[in-house]
Amino acid sequence: MIREILKFGDPLLRQKCAEVTEFDRELGILLDDMYDTMLKADGIGLAAPQVGVLKRVIVIDTGDSGRIELINPIIMSMWGSQYEPEGCLSCVGKRGIVKRPMHVRLKAQNRFGKPIKLHGKALLARAFCHETDHLNGILYEDKVIEWVEEDDK
Repeated sequence: MIREILKFGDPLLRQKCAEVTEFDRELGILLDDMYDTMLKADGIGLAAPQVGVLKRVIVIDTGDSGRIELINPIIMSMWGSQYEPEGCLSCVGKRGIVKRPMHVRLKAQNRFGKPIKLHGKALLARAFCHETDHLNGILYEDKVIEWVEEDDK
């Protein structure tokens, strides 16, 4: 099911999300709905608060990464840096230059509660940081160094 993506200004986007403790059918439905919603919106990442669910749940697919589901993600280490234009499905049409790490290591759980560890580089590292920020009520607009036009991708 395609869910509505909340837009900047919605107070739910500024809330800190709760840890997931139930790895059940409802979580699986949320993950599937989020993935379908992200693809329909032509995005590469989506966090649960963007669809009005205050849980620590993320889906990512950069194209190269394939489908990634992160439950209760924790960034363990970051290094390097990159300055690239970034956008958000909650703020369509705006892009801004954001400083992010070039590499990110994180741990999380999969949809069944099994621990996983991942390393992201370049775009995937950016997605890990951007979506994890959403879980803490932080929006990319808080970190924009310079706004750029949508056509300047």
